[in-house]
Parts: sequence; C-alpha cells; structure tokens
Amino acid sequence: MKRDMDLVRSILAKVEEEGKVRGWIRDLSIPNHSAEEVSYHIQLLAEAGLLEALTRKTLGNLQALPMRLTWAGHEFLDAARNDTVWNKAKELVKDKGGAVPFEVLKGLLIKVASSVFGLG
Repeated sequence: MKRDMDLVRSILAKVEEEGKVRGWIRDLSIPNHSAEEVSYHIQLLAEAGLLEALTRKTLGNLQALPMRLTWAGHEFLDAARNDTVWNKAKELVKDKGGAVPFEVLKGLLIKVASSVFGLG
C-alpha cells in the first residue's frame, strides 16, 4: 500500500479533533478510504512519532487505533493545516516528480507557510 499524504493530513486533523487523554479513538473513519487503509496509515504515523496508537491483532487482521497526537504530530499538522499552503506544497512536489521524503515535505510546508503569511 502506498503512503497517501492527504490521508495522513486527514487522520492527524481528525485525531486532533477527537483525541483523548486516556483510551483510544475506536471509529476513525475518513471518507473515501477503507478501514484497512486508515489503519495502515495510523501505523505509519505512530512509527513516525506523529501520534500514539494502540496496535492489536483481531482474527488475523492488524488494527491500529489512534490515541492522541504527539508534539511532532501537532507541529506537522500546524504546518499542513492551511489548504492554500497544503495545495501549494503538493503542487511543488508534483512538479518535481511527485514524491519526497516526509522531512522534505515538512520543510517545504514550513517554507510555503512562511511565504504565504509573509513571515520569511
């Protein structure tokens, strides 16, 4: 399964909105994405240190349930939250070949945000 950065952004936003201090979010549904796809991306986000998640096996299926964003997750979401910034960064990535490492995307988002908001 390919990493989908739009889905990553959606998951982070939804977890921020519904996050819990204790326990996990049982039903994190994202329109136009299967439960398997969402769970896979939650696992990726946990591995990257952007959120805390509970991973469990049920009848041979691996399920990841998000709990809360980490500091790094909040930082990335703050950089990616604005639609103008997000779309401009995605357009720049697409123009250069379509895929970049996560840290490059994060840096690009910060750079684009600085430009859009006149901070840099």
